[in-house]
Amino acid sequence: MSDVLYVDGGTPLNGSIRVRGAKNFVSKAMVAALLGESPSELRNVPDIRDVAVVTGLLSLHGVKVDADSEAGTLSMDPTDVESAHVADIDAHAGASRIPILFCGPLLHRLGEAFIPDLGGCRIGDRPIDYHLEILRQFGAVVEKREAGIHITAPQRLRGTKISLPYPSVGATEQLLLTAVRAEGVTELSNAAIEPEIMDLIAVLQKMGAIISVDTDRVIRIEGVDRLEGYRHTALGDRIEAASWASAALATGGDVFVAGVGQPGMMTFLNVFRKVGGQFDVRDDGIRFWHPGGRLRSIVLETEVHPGFMTDWQQPLVVALTQATGVSIVHETVYENRFGFTEALRGMGATIQVYRECLGGGTCRFGQRNFKHSAVVSGPTPLHAADIEVPDLRGGFSHLIAALAATGTSTVRGIDLIDRGYEHFQDKLEALGANVSRGSL
Repeated sequence: MSDVLYVDGGTPLNGSIRVRGAKNFVSKAMVAALLGESPSELRNVPDIRDVAVVTGLLSLHGVKVDADSEAGTLSMDPTDVESAHVADIDAHAGASRIPILFCGPLLHRLGEAFIPDLGGCRIGDRPIDYHLEILRQFGAVVEKREAGIHITAPQRLRGTKISLPYPSVGATEQLLLTAVRAEGVTELSNAAIEPEIMDLIAVLQKMGAIISVDTDRVIRIEGVDRLEGYRHTALGDRIEAASWASAALATGGDVFVAGVGQPGMMTFLNVFRKVGGQFDVRDDGIRFWHPGGRLRSIVLETEVHPGFMTDWQQPLVVALTQATGVSIVHETVYENRFGFTEALRGMGATIQVYRECLGGGTCRFGQRNFKHSAVVSGPTPLHAADIEVPDLRGGFSHLIAALAATGTSTVRGIDLIDRGYEHFQDKLEALGANVSRGSL
């Protein structure tokens, strides 16, 4: 059975919603609790599937987790950490790639870790090679088995010096979670420095870690023998906020997003304004609205922070179908992130995708036959369609298109959106959308 959402489109979204902690941070902060010798408390936690997956994995490893989903708080007691059964880990891993980040903390606590086959959104190659190589350089022994990968630490992990070929968020998180209790100093060059990474560093520092971040993307960690628990309030989810902002723009609406701040969204806000949207930054959130008149086409290139975030690209492309002229979007982070445009073309959008690097400099995908550039011509009216959700962000983008389209769309596989958007149907209804949920 697959969940579907019936969307009667053509109505501008208007009203207020609230976002809670960032999906891309909260799950990593939960893993960090494994490193402590005392309980941790995380606040502003969203009620999403990824949190449930990590909660299950922590519980399998003996961490006592108490959750108050209404208050958005998690208490995690890692006092009795233990090895989990392979079959149990595998049962939880299909919906998330988070098990790879358990390795460093479990090697410190238990001397071993196991990684089953990993799931996650199919938006491009997300190899775990970076992660395994990082663990090897710390002194871990990696053994591939039929059901997954078994990793052991025959002795205490040792600090190392690593330079990433690309500032990977996941690899940077892996290094941080491993280095903080490794012996000696670790240096990471070409590190990711996204706001979610910085919030994870703040959590680790609260626990007793010694971490410095230089302006040239170099992170240095001095390993310590012991870490304690933490108390922390997660930063707001800037990806979800931008998704609702794009929905307001695409539908001609007016949406106030509470719980998100300006600093992590400054690059998005600049682009939102260039397209023709307007916003008002307040102490408790940001209001986004379509001021009327024509939207403007743009040239856009995704990039690692502080550039335009890849997760902002897909929702914004839907809004660009309503802009006057030709927009060019060059995706440099994930090579297969334009697969979602096929459904948009079926709804009336004029979008071509190309293998060439368009609208900017060459990138690492330019000679590898990936369709990673898009040309969007508009404005084009959208009409209802039957849609299959391909991945988390692409799925929400399809949902935006259905909201902007004339007629009633059937969006299949909508349960995938639950991974990263807390109570999104309730929020849609609060904004005046005409939606109903069913199953097929």
